[in-house]
Amino acid sequence: MTMATATPTAITTIMTEPVALARLMTWLSPAFPVGAFAYSHGLERAIHDGLIRDRQSLLAWLEVLLERGSAWNDAVLLAEAWRRSGAGEDVANVAELAEAMSGSRERHMETTLQGSAFVDAIAAWSGEPASGEGAVAYPVAVGAAAACHGVGLADALTAYLHAFASNLVQACVRLVPLGQRDGVATLAALEPVVVSTARRAAGSTLDDLGSCAIRADILSMNHETQYSRVFRS
Repeated sequence: MTMATATPTAITTIMTEPVALARLMTWLSPAFPVGAFAYSHGLERAIHDGLIRDRQSLLAWLEVLLERGSAWNDAVLLAEAWRRSGAGEDVANVAELAEAMSGSRERHMETTLQGSAFVDAIAAWSGEPASGEGAVAYPVAVGAAAACHGVGLADALTAYLHAFASNLVQACVRLVPLGQRDGVATLAALEPVVVSTARRAAGSTLDDLGSCAIRADILSMNHETQYSRVFRS
């Protein structure tokens, strides 16, 4: 996968310029048309089974996903895509690896549909029509675009992980149900986890891929056959 955008930089520690930072905020906002609101990442099944029932159980669940689950792998893949794109290298094999690591059919759908929608939407910044290159995992698309638009790796990782957590918190506000104040409190409590995971991922390599959130993966598979549901994953 390649993207026709601004001149990339390969310096991990760059300070993101205001224009690039504004783009990052737009790309990872709830209003960006990737359809993130349609996915619960298997949390709908966890709520159905009574494993997530309040702010404390949600916080514990998300901490695992961020520190040693699917969100951690996403962060590692984003960082690798950022480095390769910043160096002018192709990220196709990273995208293939990201697809292969999807733990279930719906996890695969979640990452590839959001990734493809993201690539289509950022054509507004390149001034060129979407390439139609096919499916690409969401974190790989974000990492490649961030590098090409001068967004620093640390900023991209922090924003991506925060958006990941925020989307799942909003899903739980609807499903648990969880009040808006508890949702905000959950995000506040997750700040150090998001920052520390982003910091670790910035120095990671593909050798650091791996997760041990087995229950979350199983529930994502179970969600595929759930009789009544609100979310696509």
